[in-house]
Amino acid sequence: MARRSPKPRHSYTDASRGVRIQKLLADAGVASRRAAEAMIVQGLVTVNGEVVDALPAWVDASKDRIIVDGRPLRRSIELVYVLLNKPAGYVCTNSDPEGRRLASGLVDHPSKARLYGVGRLDMDSSGLLLLTNDGELANRLTHPRYEVHKEYEVLVKGGVRPADISRLEEGIFLPEADEPGSRTRKAHLRILRRDGSRTLLTMELREGRSRQIRRMMADLGHPVKRLRRIRMGPLRLKGLAVGAWRDLTTAELAALKREAFADAATIHRRRSRA
Repeated sequence: MARRSPKPRHSYTDASRGVRIQKLLADAGVASRRAAEAMIVQGLVTVNGEVVDALPAWVDASKDRIIVDGRPLRRSIELVYVLLNKPAGYVCTNSDPEGRRLASGLVDHPSKARLYGVGRLDMDSSGLLLLTNDGELANRLTHPRYEVHKEYEVLVKGGVRPADISRLEEGIFLPEADEPGSRTRKAHLRILRRDGSRTLLTMELREGRSRQIRRMMADLGHPVKRLRRIRMGPLRLKGLAVGAWRDLTTAELAALKREAFADAATIHRRRSRA
């Protein structure tokens, strides 16, 4: 007699039920897939009254009642894309136990959508911050595989030498808290102004480690005095006052999606040129 497979302990662990829950949350604009996974592990998601705090998990969007952080999941929402000129002194998270000021609090969008910042921009840094409820786009923009470049204007202490520039462009080793560490990916630098005590430069990155530029410059003995993001893919920070925001234009959104959803061949060509 054939042995039957044991029934799943929970209904949401049955892969035949539908889609992975983190994908559904991302598609619904709740957060990127990685952020959605973190919310699940934290116990912020329930399915039909049962807490889902482990992955993998699958749901049937047409039948299941899904609650995220106390709010029912909306099946159809308006996708919003906002460009904010973030001031220094604001954090990019949507909740902060330390009570610091939130960048999302600067955006009073008519849709009242819950928006999430895309990509790291630490509290002491300013400049271009994209906020959206389009979780799938956010995931593509932040995943290192797709290489959406970001450009920063950086003021550092001291005179940056040609040897320093070569080291930064080729990549330097950075230790990580929970990992052995690795060499940073190739960067592109351009000196804008240099005097005896300070150097103003632009730096283009293909990755987004935590406080990466500050750590790289400190490693070379040039502490960062000011850091501002001025470009993210095709988006540029122009004509927007500090603390102000606006919706992306149709052309900007189309260009951003083209870059974020480029096929594998396009990504390979970018890497070959790097």
